Amino acid sequence: MSRDMSDVTNDRDGGRAAARWNPMARAARCGEAFHAWWARRHGHAPPAHDTGDAPPLPEPTAIESVLWRMRTTVRDEPGVLAALCTALAERRIDILSLQTHPLGAHTVDEFLLRAPAGADLVAAVTAGGGMDTWAERADAHDLVDGPTRMLGLAARTATDAAELPLALRQLLGRCTIRSQPAGAATAGAVPPEGSLEDTVIRLRDPEGGVITVERPYLPFTPTEFARARALVELDARLGPRMPRGRDVLTLPEGGDISVRRADTADLEAARAMHERCSTETLRRRYHGPVGDASRYLSHLLSPRFGRTLAAQTASGRIVALGHLLWDGDETEVALIVEDAWQRRGVGAELLSRLVGMAVEAGCAHVYAVTQASNTGMVAAMRGLGLPLDYQVEEGTLVITARLTPAPAAHHTPEPGERVTRS
Repeated sequence: MSRDMSDVTNDRDGGRAAARWNPMARAARCGEAFHAWWARRHGHAPPAHDTGDAPPLPEPTAIESVLWRMRTTVRDEPGVLAALCTALAERRIDILSLQTHPLGAHTVDEFLLRAPAGADLVAAVTAGGGMDTWAERADAHDLVDGPTRMLGLAARTATDAAELPLALRQLLGRCTIRSQPAGAATAGAVPPEGSLEDTVIRLRDPEGGVITVERPYLPFTPTEFARARALVELDARLGPRMPRGRDVLTLPEGGDISVRRADTADLEAARAMHERCSTETLRRRYHGPVGDASRYLSHLLSPRFGRTLAAQTASGRIVALGHLLWDGDETEVALIVEDAWQRRGVGAELLSRLVGMAVEAGCAHVYAVTQASNTGMVAAMRGLGLPLDYQVEEGTLVITARLTPAPAAHHTPEPGERVTRS
């Protein structure tokens, strides 16, 4: 009589062998257990906290982080940088980028960090052996690596000569940049290769003057000095240059006028406009002897000191000038409109575009120096729709506009594009 293989027993033990483990049955049970374990590991079974096997895991909590730029000085010895990085890691501070500036027996390490909100960076760096630590808040623009950032600044400088001061400021961080025009006082004041004195860099301006960069809170390194000098040398090799596009505007009462960038090549046309302006218009603009107004034009039109916009008629006659001037670490806006073209929206158009340039350049504020009787300038500043601050200094009204950090919603037309203003 045949039986199924799984039922075969030995009758000599009186049936007691039936209670013994059957090898094949044991293998089947082990297989079932293995499949159950495999299913649980791979998500096909309910989570453990649903079956009572284990308590639920806590939900991960988001930790607010802050970007920082930090610079510290360490001894130039093996293992010092590792100790500094370990001290930062122990406080959950993430190093996103690192640049080193050798200085003989010491090295200046410059970090881009992502740190938990409230983290004490100075304490962490001091524990790791850092000295003379400096830190400031960073933003997403600082995430660009060093070579890419340098190439971008060089491209901006190559496009427009007025970009050099801005490129230097972005390259060197928070600093004050001043340009001194060529003259007897600047002749031979700076060697051809420039000079570095702790917190001050002096470089020869390609136009013959001197560019001074000052950062009193943090000494410059030789690497920073070399980068700044390379930008100035690039500017010198490229010579005068400026974007040549123009924007044709239709004024509310009809007629067209164009707005374009201007520079020292427009000096004679600008002087001719000043000669057509009344004494009162010149006095409101320059706040001094009107006979000296033409002496300022060479400085105002130079791209080294800022940017200038000109409004001109179809015949090419300039009727208004708007200036955006780099005043150290501040930015000034100034307007002059020929008498016959005042109260027609020309000044407001120039001012709006100048403020847009200031926003793109990363300026936090712009200010205008005028008089309370200059209602046209006051109205133009109010028309910007920005928070304004008014101060009176020695009978002169200073209006400061706080700019938004993001670029303004200002359309920059293509060259020759017609824009209607109402």
